[in-house]
Amino acid sequence: MADDENSETMVRVCWYYRPEDTIEGRGTFHGVKEIFLSNDYDRQSTQAMQGKCVVHTLQQYMKLKYVGVDDYFCRYEYDAGERGPLVADGERFTPKHVAVYCKCNTPYNPDAYMVQCDA
Repeated sequence: MADDENSETMVRVCWYYRPEDTIEGRGTFHGVKEIFLSNDYDRQSTQAMQGKCVVHTLQQYMKLKYVGVDDYFCRYEYDAGERGPLVADGERFTPKHVAVYCKCNTPYNPDAYMVQCDA
C-alpha cells in the first residue's frame, strides 16, 4: 500500500480471471465459482475497490459447510501475458492437467453431482 501524487491510497492487486474471460473459455467442468490466479498485477486506488472475496483451493472449497457469495475456488494459474501466435492456448494454464475422477477423463466440477458418467 502506498499513496500516489494525488494523496490517494493505492494497493497492488493480483487479478483473477473467470474462465469465460480467458482464451480457452468456460468448460463444462468449470465450477460457477471457479476463478484462475493470474500473473497480471496492477495498482488500484482503494476507492475503486468494491469489497473482498475469499479464494480457496478446490479441496478447501469442497469442505465448506456453507458457500457464501464471497467464496471462490482456484485450481489453475493463468498466464495473462501477451503470447506469440505459435504458442498453444493450453500453454497458458498451470497445472497442465488436474485430477480426474471419471472414465471420461473430465475434471471434477463441484457444482455437478457426479453419480454416473455418460461415457
